Amino acid sequence: MSIGTTSWEIDFFGRIRSLKRQALEDYLSTQASRTSTQLSLVADVATDYLQLLSDETLLKVSTDTAAADQSTYDLTMSMMKIGSASLQDVREAQTSLASARASVASYTRAVAQDRNNLIAEIGCPLPDDFATEPTLLESDAMFADVDAGIPSDLLARRPDIIEAEHTLKAANANIGAARAAFFPKIGLTASAGTASTSLSQLFKASTGAWTFAPSITMPIFDYGSNKASLDVAKIEKVIDVADYEKAIQTAFKEVSNALAGRATYVDQVEADRDYVKSAQDYYDLAQARYKTGTDSFLTVLTAQRTLYTAQEQLVTDELAKLSNQVTLYKVLGGGWSATSVHEQAAASDQARS
Repeated sequence: MSIGTTSWEIDFFGRIRSLKRQALEDYLSTQASRTSTQLSLVADVATDYLQLLSDETLLKVSTDTAAADQSTYDLTMSMMKIGSASLQDVREAQTSLASARASVASYTRAVAQDRNNLIAEIGCPLPDDFATEPTLLESDAMFADVDAGIPSDLLARRPDIIEAEHTLKAANANIGAARAAFFPKIGLTASAGTASTSLSQLFKASTGAWTFAPSITMPIFDYGSNKASLDVAKIEKVIDVADYEKAIQTAFKEVSNALAGRATYVDQVEADRDYVKSAQDYYDLAQARYKTGTDSFLTVLTAQRTLYTAQEQLVTDELAKLSNQVTLYKVLGGGWSATSVHEQAAASDQARS
């Protein structure tokens, strides 16, 4: 009677149980990677939508500028006929009008391409009632605000950190000990959604280097009698720990950068709005003085270009500000609420204990 392979095995040393657990953790790690891809897709769709809003706003600005240039050109032609303007003024007005028309064509093309990019991103045609409102780009209430006092425990929801933790679990790691050792427990945000002092101090101001020193007070790994004796297994576990620490450092670095951007973009956009208002007043005054013969057409042309540049800069910075907000939501792990923040903090405290 030959002895064949059996479909069962007495699990004296827990080998089969360990393999099943490792397979489960590897699967959950893959699921976290899938969640990361979904989060990136949502962020990309939001960014593409903001780009569409930006280009539609710039199309409106260039269209309005072209209309104003057309009126100025018509006025200059009339003034030349009565001897109040020169042929040079007419040619300058004509040049400005041609430039504005070129901008209209450029942004018309950009809007069409933005719509195509958005369709490709979501994988289906846009709804029939889909419409964009360029003024949304100027709204400070387009996205929910980031409250002060958000705990760093929220970052434990990030897919890359979840993936690294499941990888550690697959190697028989004590996640509570690992998280306590490598995960700084601080507040991320201060007032107005800016970076907290504690977060800023995690990185040296001059070098941006990570200054948090892990403190391991208990073994992270439960070394089995068989695997612990294998040098390869030990090396793999060291690599897994390094990857976990790197994932945490990356998370804090990305949040710190996004919050730094948020603080500066708010001031930058506010300054841009003041610039546009001043440029508009300058243009209106130059137009009025030109019509009465007080100023030359060159003053009008300079004021017109200044206004257009200011309007373009405002839209560009508003897009950067909102795109940075999307990045902030993404690096915080996405999809959180006040309730989930407290739940995550409680879950993290339980994992540490």
